[in-house]
Amino acid sequence: MTDYFVRATAANAQIRAFAVKTKETVETARQAHDTSPVATAALGRLLAAGAMMGVMLKGEKDILTLQINGDGPLGGITVTADAKGRVKGYVQNPQVMVGANDRGKLDVAKAVGNGFLRVIKDMGLKEPYVGQTALQTGEIAEDLTYYFATSEQVASSVGLGVLLDKETGTVKQAGGFILQLMPFAEEEVITRLEENLSGIASVTGLFEEGNTPEQILEILLAGMEPEIVDRGPVEFYCNCNKDRVEKALISIGKKELEELIAEGKEVELNCHFCNSSYVFSVEELKRILKKARR
Repeated sequence: MTDYFVRATAANAQIRAFAVKTKETVETARQAHDTSPVATAALGRLLAAGAMMGVMLKGEKDILTLQINGDGPLGGITVTADAKGRVKGYVQNPQVMVGANDRGKLDVAKAVGNGFLRVIKDMGLKEPYVGQTALQTGEIAEDLTYYFATSEQVASSVGLGVLLDKETGTVKQAGGFILQLMPFAEEEVITRLEENLSGIASVTGLFEEGNTPEQILEILLAGMEPEIVDRGPVEFYCNCNKDRVEKALISIGKKELEELIAEGKEVELNCHFCNSSYVFSVEELKRILKKARR
């Protein structure tokens, strides 16, 4: 498998850990939305997070949605994921360009700005779980670390990264990790984990050195006997199709459909998540109108 996740435990189950490689997933998103470098980095980070948080879900039909709403030029970022490692997402303003930060890196924080991170888990109950926290840095990894601590009361460390080829603009490396301490974690385990994390410069640096997700967890959890308990594929996957879009047209109501038909032109609708286009002729709109009247 090209892109994939691994799940592990360490220190006698005092730590649970996830790592993911998402190079092809993020490149697919970049091509679908024609994102600028900083938009690719921001969306790519959230896609990696979504992939890992998605596989934390227990039910096969459970859906996770991550939303970042900032006042920066990117606008909003939305990613959805399921328990099978399938993710999709989009940026409100994909062509945004901002200058590099003071470290010469893509300035995701400036592009995102101040705002909120919302986590929605639809687990088939009457109401979905919704957690919301204020953005701390706009760098996304730190914002998710804060979310886990405040909304889910789980001490966590989140690392996310996207590295682009400077010549072609394509995705060179992408992925991330999430490490979480269980409530019964001993002080020496916490100290060792902090020491291991202090030696990590960047996620993409680890991938550039040739490390796999498994090897990244071995580095992060060194000295704590990590054990891989699960792995699976990750992919950019959108379940949109013309039938689903037709149902959306039915839902807008008879009056709106009649107005579209009166214009006498075909209608083209785009999927936000994958940017696929669906065209409906006037005759198709008339057929849909009949369904709307039932």
